[in-house]
Formats: sequence, C-alpha cells, structure tokens
Amino acid sequence: MAEIRRSGTWGSALSTNEFAAIRGTGFEPAGQVLGAAVYNVGYTGGYGCPGAWAGFSGFGAPYAGVTTVSGGGLFGSYAPVVETLYEARRLAIARMSEECAELGGHGVVGVSLTIGRFPAGGLEFKAIGTAVRAPGMALSRPPFTSGLSGQDFAKLITDGWVPVGLALGISIGARHDDWLTMNQTRWGSGNAEVVGYTDLVNQTRHDAREQLERDVARMGADGVVVNTMEMLVREKECPVQEHRHDHIVEATTIGTAIARFGSSSGAAERPSLAILSLDPQRRQAARVRLAPEHGP
Repeated sequence: MAEIRRSGTWGSALSTNEFAAIRGTGFEPAGQVLGAAVYNVGYTGGYGCPGAWAGFSGFGAPYAGVTTVSGGGLFGSYAPVVETLYEARRLAIARMSEECAELGGHGVVGVSLTIGRFPAGGLEFKAIGTAVRAPGMALSRPPFTSGLSGQDFAKLITDGWVPVGLALGISIGARHDDWLTMNQTRWGSGNAEVVGYTDLVNQTRHDAREQLERDVARMGADGVVVNTMEMLVREKECPVQEHRHDHIVEATTIGTAIARFGSSSGAAERPSLAILSLDPQRRQAARVRLAPEHGP
C-alpha cells in the first residue's frame, strides 16, 4: 500500500460513468482495496432436529413441527455458524478498510462481498472495492464502507447523506418435515399452500431483517439502503427420524448504513420541466392560442 501511494497512480473497479459521478462530488479514487479471510465452518450449533419432537404429546412423528431461527439462540438453530459468517465477513471488511486508510482514503465505494470455496479447504470470504478520498478534507477513522455504485454514492452525497458502513443481516432457519408438510407436498394434494415452508421462509427473513436493523443501530446510522437480498434453501437427512428430512433456509441481507449530514436544496434548485406534446393537432391549437390577436 505504501508503494502504491508513493507511485502517484491508482487503480479502481469503477466504470467510466462511476468515475465521473464520484469526481462530480469532489471525491477521487485512491486505489483498489481488498480484504479476505479463509474460515473452516464446522460446528453448526447442535446435532439434533428442530421440531422433530414437537406436536402431539411429543411423539416421534408429529403432525405439526416448529421453526427455529438462529436469532433465537436455541439448540439446533445454527447460531454458532451464523456468528462465524458475521465474524468472517466483518474481518474481510476490516482488512479492506485498513488498506483504504493506508492509501489515505476517506472510504470505500462499490464493495463486493463474495464467498467461495477455498481449494485447500474451507470458505474464502472476500471484500473488494475502490477507496476514494476528498482532497483537503480531514481523514475520518475508520473509513466508511459502502456497497453503492459510483452514481448512487454521488446521488447520496448530493442529497445530504453520507455512507457509514456495510450493514449485515444473516439468519438461518430450520424446520422438520412433519406430517402436515408431507401431506401438503404430495402429488395429489392439488394447489395448496405449504404452511410449514411459508412459516420457515417468513421467520428466517424476519430474523435477518431484525439483525440488519441491529447492525445499523450499532453503527449509529439513521437508516439503511439495501444492496442485496439472498436466500438459499437446502435439505438434509433428519438425525432423529429415519427417512425424514429437515429443510434449512439461509437468508442474507446486505446494505449500506447511511446518516444525514446536511439538508439538500437540490429539489428547490431544479428547473421546471418543459413538456412538449407529440400530437401535431395539439401543437397547432397551442400556437393558435398563443398567437397575438391582429386587429382588422
């Protein structure tokens, strides 16, 4: 980073339009920055089955199971693996921010958070973006991070808002395929809602949203603009009941926490919009109405 800074050149992942938009707000690129962490994700928080013993008096073949989510912290709710997903992503973001600080940047725009398989084993969590700086402005610590594009960053600054940091909302929900779910997914059940799956998706998404709001509050921001919302669904063999399955949903929401730093006068300064009708008869009628009257 020191060599790059001394070289007087910079790299970026910006498009031409993004570069022009950022320059229009007084910022300039400082260089491309990267943070990575490779984690082995093993213990998930329990080897039981969520909901396999719920229902009719606790028998092993319940009529209606229950949904557990990681935010509840219950046994078998995958809370430890979610903590690892948070820790790995935040570590990658922190290392990217460190590179930004070493380049003299005020923050990072266009951050891309990815997860990939590491050939030697484990998962690689990577954060990559473009550090930007505003010449003459005092450096802030830590630098802000943002998943916004260059154009969106420029719109945000122009309207009196500033990015604070990347906010994360992660939740994993699990539900045992009980008798009710099995009956509702049979080929002869017709067009009907699968109540268990609806409950699983709703609770997991709701928990991810709550985790996102807590992350925004932790940063002291006013709100969040969401960049990505992802949901992965998989099933696994039930460890309690033979020939049964549990369904797992992982919901991830990533956004940019923002805070207001000033009031925008852009709306008042915008000129009125001229409207031209494409109908030739209406244009002729308008010309007649606007033409000055001539005396005899």
